[in-house]
Amino acid sequence: MNDKFYLLPGEKQQRIINAGFLVFSQDSYRKSSVKEIADEAGISKSLLFHYFHNKKEFYLFLWDRACHITMEYLNRYGCYEPDDLFEMMERGMKAKLRMMEKYPKMTAFVIKAFYEKEPEIRTEIQKSYHTYFELKAQGALSRIDPDSFVPGLDLTLMYREMYLASEGYLWEVFQCDTELDVSKLEKDFNEMLSFWKNVYLKKEK
Repeated sequence: MNDKFYLLPGEKQQRIINAGFLVFSQDSYRKSSVKEIADEAGISKSLLFHYFHNKKEFYLFLWDRACHITMEYLNRYGCYEPDDLFEMMERGMKAKLRMMEKYPKMTAFVIKAFYEKEPEIRTEIQKSYHTYFELKAQGALSRIDPDSFVPGLDLTLMYREMYLASEGYLWEVFQCDTELDVSKLEKDFNEMLSFWKNVYLKKEK
């Protein structure tokens, strides 16, 4: 990447980033056109390649940008501060929903990227994702009290199951409609959290 990209006015940088999120969220990596991204951003294709050497570099830049914004929101909402796992998840849900409201196309891009099948992209995306997931899981599980849960429960497996169920739900939503209904998402996630609490938490005597 050419660092001169960061010398562009902020509005122009964001226009290029938003154009990438939009176009890549609508089709596969292979079928997404760099010319369409450039046209959407209001610049020439050659200028886009001046800042990013190729389509792959720009795509991975967008992925890293999305991860950075996601972590900013999670930290802003104090998602890793509580000792209660479900409070962490509730804060995380609120953080992501507010992020989706502000960056709907970025959210669609992230989900599309996660399921991307192009080998040269998939390997790097999955490596990045698994590194992020492991750090997140370790941080969350290190602070919770195992005695709060059903005896004998594998907490790591439980956490992974809930995380993947949440991601799978979002994927299903985007198969039907790329326009987010945030109020419905919040209602559905709250129902899932209530279900998990009922299944996994130890019942009080």
